[in-house]
Amino acid sequence: MQLPQGTLGEEDLFEFYRDHATQVLLPFWMNRALDESNGGVYTCFNNEGTKLVSRDKYTWSQGRFVWVLTRLASLCNRGLLDEDARRCLEHAGKTVRFLRDHAILENGNCAFLVSEMGEKKESVPGHGFDTSFYADCFVVLGFSEYARVALDAEVLEAALGLYDRIVARLRVGDARSEPYPIPEGYEAHAVPMIMLNTSWELANALRSAEHPRASDLEARGLAYAAEIMKEFCLADSTIAEMLPQDDAASDTILARHLNPGHALESMWFVMRAAAEAGRQDLVQDAVPAIRRAFELGWDAEQGGLFRFVDRDGGTPKGREIGHSYERLILETWDTKLWWPHSEALYATLLAVDLAQDESLLQPYAMVHSYTFRTFPHPDEGVGEWIQIRDRGGRPVDKMVALPVKDPYHALRSALLILELLHDKPKGRCQS
Repeated sequence: MQLPQGTLGEEDLFEFYRDHATQVLLPFWMNRALDESNGGVYTCFNNEGTKLVSRDKYTWSQGRFVWVLTRLASLCNRGLLDEDARRCLEHAGKTVRFLRDHAILENGNCAFLVSEMGEKKESVPGHGFDTSFYADCFVVLGFSEYARVALDAEVLEAALGLYDRIVARLRVGDARSEPYPIPEGYEAHAVPMIMLNTSWELANALRSAEHPRASDLEARGLAYAAEIMKEFCLADSTIAEMLPQDDAASDTILARHLNPGHALESMWFVMRAAAEAGRQDLVQDAVPAIRRAFELGWDAEQGGLFRFVDRDGGTPKGREIGHSYERLILETWDTKLWWPHSEALYATLLAVDLAQDESLLQPYAMVHSYTFRTFPHPDEGVGEWIQIRDRGGRPVDKMVALPVKDPYHALRSALLILELLHDKPKGRCQS
């Protein structure tokens, strides 16, 4: 891997991500955010990370953090990081038990929000507890990874049961999707995207346990990948965010808007699943979609990826139908969020590796430079990233999806990049 001139070499890149994970990202969560008594992680910090504004726990974030802690323990056991693997896995297990004891409703769905002690709460009064199947997916992701690493057959069956319940809800149209409900008359790329990732992670855990459902989940994951590339990848390799069921709605803001970060994250989901299944055709199909996401989503004036853009690039436009999601698109399109950049770092490096296309090192270098001069907190005593920025990169105190500081995207990407660099056949840390 020959990175563009002026960027880090491959060996230095491994050390960079190891240092960033251990010195910038992890201290914030391991030293300040763990609920040692009950299990789980506190995430309701302000954007600056200086104030915990609530001890409530969103199961969305709890499931994600189980995945992070467990993968962290795995990397430590492999010698890639020097954290306390036993502590990480023990707290992941404690959080799994917290979720199983408190977040699972009688109908088999997950509550979206619980208190510090596990009391179920309505995030919007009168709207019920199980308001987002995405939360259930993230619990499955966390349970699957924990079951794989801890060799816990009981947790694996719990993950499988939750997964089957999600599939059933989607089949009959009974899966709510807060905080961003899917507008009536539209199909959302986010659904096959999250189901691909969830299926793939669960399949890996089932395969490790030699479970009889492993091949079923592998097939489901590959079907979701194929659906994304067939239905949502347009002729010019643009990944559509929402598809109208009626062609008459193709001129709406909802139909025209794109989400570059989702496109990039989705493409690495597709590539990893396709590579494991021997579908090099799908791996290669993802590469132009990655290029297209950068072409339309990159801010040529100030750097960074826009949150939303029009399908022709620039400010989203189109006919309004009066849906609340339109306001989100129009009011926040030019913000610079941490998670698209985290996902772009891994997606580009993975594409270089799986598709053997080093031309993607140039967009990697662009996003690397922007990300690490923009998002890390300038106060080393606080650490982590100031995750929400305006177009010029200045911190803004706004909510994105949930009123939390996300413990997932930046750490997940750092851990996955460390694995990728370590396991490359020609890498400096060849096993």
